[in-house]
Order: sequence, then C-alpha cells, then structure tokens
Amino acid sequence: MERGKSWVDYYGNKAVRIPKQRYFCWTTVMCALCLLTKADGCPAHCTCRESTGIVTCQSLRERTVPTDLPQWATTLVMRGYNITTLLMDTFSPNGTELELVNLSLSGNNIQIIEAYAFLGLVRLESLDLSHNRLVYIAAEAFGGLHKLHYLCLNDSSLGFAVVQVSDALETVRLRNLKTLELSGNQLTTAPIANLDALNLEVLVLTNNSIQTVGKEDVSSLYRHDNMRVYLASNPFKCDCELEGFYIWLTNSSQCPDASILQCSDPHRKKGIPLEKLRRGDLDCTNTSLETESYVFLSIVLALIGVVFLMVLYLNRKGIKRWLNNIREACRDQMEVYHYRYEQDSDPRLANVAV
Repeated sequence: MERGKSWVDYYGNKAVRIPKQRYFCWTTVMCALCLLTKADGCPAHCTCRESTGIVTCQSLRERTVPTDLPQWATTLVMRGYNITTLLMDTFSPNGTELELVNLSLSGNNIQIIEAYAFLGLVRLESLDLSHNRLVYIAAEAFGGLHKLHYLCLNDSSLGFAVVQVSDALETVRLRNLKTLELSGNQLTTAPIANLDALNLEVLVLTNNSIQTVGKEDVSSLYRHDNMRVYLASNPFKCDCELEGFYIWLTNSSQCPDASILQCSDPHRKKGIPLEKLRRGDLDCTNTSLETESYVFLSIVLALIGVVFLMVLYLNRKGIKRWLNNIREACRDQMEVYHYRYEQDSDPRLANVAV
C-alpha cells in the first residue's frame, strides 16, 4: 500500500494522514476554486447578485466602465460615474463578448458616444442612456446591437443631437428596436418621419417643446399604424398647421394619451383639449377662403389682360390709323397756335391784320 503524505490534519484531537493522491486532488480543487472565485469576483464599487444576474455599480470618482464583470452577469447598472465619452470597444477591450442583456448607464455625464462603443454586447436587448448630456452621437454608435429592442434617451439634453440619433438608428438598421423614449429633451419638432425606416411599436415624445406635427410626420404615422406615440406635456399651437395632425388624432387610436393633449397657443384656446376642438377652431376656413379669393382674383385679372391684348392685336391697323389722325390733328392745332403766337408777338403784323 502506498504510504500517505506526511501531512496532519486535526479534527478535534485526532490526527489523520492524507494519502498522496488525495492530497494532489485536494490541491487541484482548491486552485480551481481560487481561479473561479477570482474570475467571478465582483468589480470595485459594485454589488453583485448572482441569483438575479444583476451587477450594480456606483462611484463618484471613477471615469471608466468596469470590464471585469462576472460571467453570469446579465444586467449591469451604473450610476454616478463621470465617463464623459464612450469610446470604441468600451465594454469589450479584449474583443470578448459579454452576456449582458440589460445595460443602464443613466446619470453618468455621458456627452459623446463614438462608433461601435457597445461592441461585444451582442445579446443586449435593453439600453438606458437617460439623464446624460449627449452632444454628439456617431453614425455607427449602436453598431453591433442587432438584438436591441429598447432604447431610452430621456432627459439627455439632445437638442440638435436628435438628428444624429435618427441617423445612428437608421445606419445600423436596428430592425428589432421596438421602443424608443425621447422624453424631456426640449425637442421643438416631432422626429417621426426621420425614424420611418425603423419598425417601432412605441415612441415616447412627452415633456418636450413640440408645437406642431408636420405633414411628413403625419404621413409616417399613417404608414406605421401599429406604432403607439405618446405626446403629453407638449405646448401645441392650435392653428391651421396642426390640421393634419388633428384629423389623424381624432380618427386614430395610436396616441394613448390623446385625451390629455392640450392647446398652449393662441391664448384664447389655451388649456383646451385637442380632442374637444372642432375643425373650424383651427382657423383654416378663413385662410382657405382668403387664399381661394386671391387665386380667383389673379385668374380674372390675367384673363382680362389676355383679352385686352387680343383686342389690341386684332385692331392694330385701325388703332394705327386712329393714332395717325390724332397726330395730324395735333399737328394742325399746333400750327394754328404757332401762327397766332407769331401775330401776337409782332405789333406790325397785328396792324396789318387790322
């Protein structure tokens, strides 16, 4: 029988001798456990819950995204970081693919998203970028997120960057994107037509500065009759330019919050729900009549001008004769006046005449 390793373990007061094979097996298991513990260790400033797959990180000093995430992590929530810029391969510097399905980067002072910043997150379905200060979004910013179906950009101070968002979403062809939230970004126009290439089911445009919805946007709403649009808390200007949207709103069920949409301008209509307006309240009737009147008057004047020119052309010979006669008569009259003037100016001629 093989002799045991000279190793003593104490269970109470009793010493046991461990065989050599068991010793090496025990050492291997312990090393493997150490490696696994290190690989699945929780990053600094983070709290990890393996049972739910959620990793929550919060730091007021860190400027970089933690990349040493556990293999079991499916949800990463980051808050309070001062990241400023999401560089290319931010989440996959070594080219590895993470198992993340949900990613929340809300409130991290993100201003710039470069191309392929989310590369390596091939399984990502939900992305929250709300409460940041986005000023630039590259055209390929969302490259690689082919499974993304939810994107939140609420309160991100988009402004003119909303056009970049539209370009970025259209460039990478996010066919699986179903929900897009753009609430609280002080948008003055509804970027519905710009998102025409997407197959959105929910578009949130609440709490912006939208006054009207253009004809192209309304046409896009008619084409995507399965899309739900939320537009509450916008200062709509209830004039003739809103007529197309008003007709769509009163004949469609695509706007779940239609009952709380209100006029903000003009002052006499302030606070009136859009659904309770009548079509005549949009002041399009008078505008149409005035336009039609001007058009009709212009047509009449043009016809009179054409008729007058035709009459002149057809009677050009008679008119020429008439003008010659007038010229001759004027000439004879002028000669008489000239003769009388000469007589009045010379006294001798006056005496001879007497």
